[in-house]
Amino acid sequence: MDLTAAYSYRMDWIVSFVAVARHGGFSAAGKAVFRGQSRISEHVADLERALGVQLFDRTAHPARLTPEGRALLPHAEEILSRLHHLSSGGGEVRFGAYPSAAAHLFPQVVRRLPDNITLHLVEGPSVDLESALLRGDIDLAIRPVHPLVADESLVHEELWREPLVAVFAESHPLAAAESVSLEQLAALPLISIGESSGPRQFESHLAFASAGLNPESAFRTNQPQTLLSLVRHGLGVGVTNELAVSTANLTGVRLVPIDDAGVERQVAIFCRKHSQRSPALDHVIDVIREITG
Repeated sequence: MDLTAAYSYRMDWIVSFVAVARHGGFSAAGKAVFRGQSRISEHVADLERALGVQLFDRTAHPARLTPEGRALLPHAEEILSRLHHLSSGGGEVRFGAYPSAAAHLFPQVVRRLPDNITLHLVEGPSVDLESALLRGDIDLAIRPVHPLVADESLVHEELWREPLVAVFAESHPLAAAESVSLEQLAALPLISIGESSGPRQFESHLAFASAGLNPESAFRTNQPQTLLSLVRHGLGVGVTNELAVSTANLTGVRLVPIDDAGVERQVAIFCRKHSQRSPALDHVIDVIREITG
């Protein structure tokens, strides 16, 4: 397509043409778009000359669209609709989040957005969200501050903090306790959130390390439902952040506060530092701040 051909057409010609078609005449169109009738007539005539066709039958009162005018109208309306969509901050935003944050936050964000913004959910582990954001596969990432991101081109803004909790099977002797200590937990087979291999930078590992404890995890998983299932089947005691399990099925388990955890999960919104933000992305970020502020 030769894009230079677009310079042959002025947008106000298209606005005037659509206005006449919608409002049933040149005078009514002028009132609708706050232009004189003579200016509307000039715009339509200029468009007809540029296209080499007649768009209105002016012998009829009011003027009627010709077959060529009827063929052009839906395309002209589409042009104006798309321009309005762009100028009003509409668009698409790819929303990256780890599963429990997605379950908690994503539905609330969708319900508060205008119709001209489409939100696409991309779920994944925290470390994968970092890579996706750097590649440009997502526009924002909701993920914990820990594990720390490795690339300085990503910036973040804290949204909320949440405590760590212990997760016991209903039948466990400590399931009815008001709280437990890290030392008590370190003596038990643990199921923690994190990768099965790699550095232990998740909050549960930091909490034990800060207390001078270094327990081995019997199992490590990134999926809250998997952690709960392992606990429910008596394979260990879970240690994770409160939101991860409070959004899941808690049948057969009990959550118990950790009284000396000393570490909270910090959840933040991450974006690329130097990327150009669209109005739609700015709007989504503002909605997230309203919900979590």
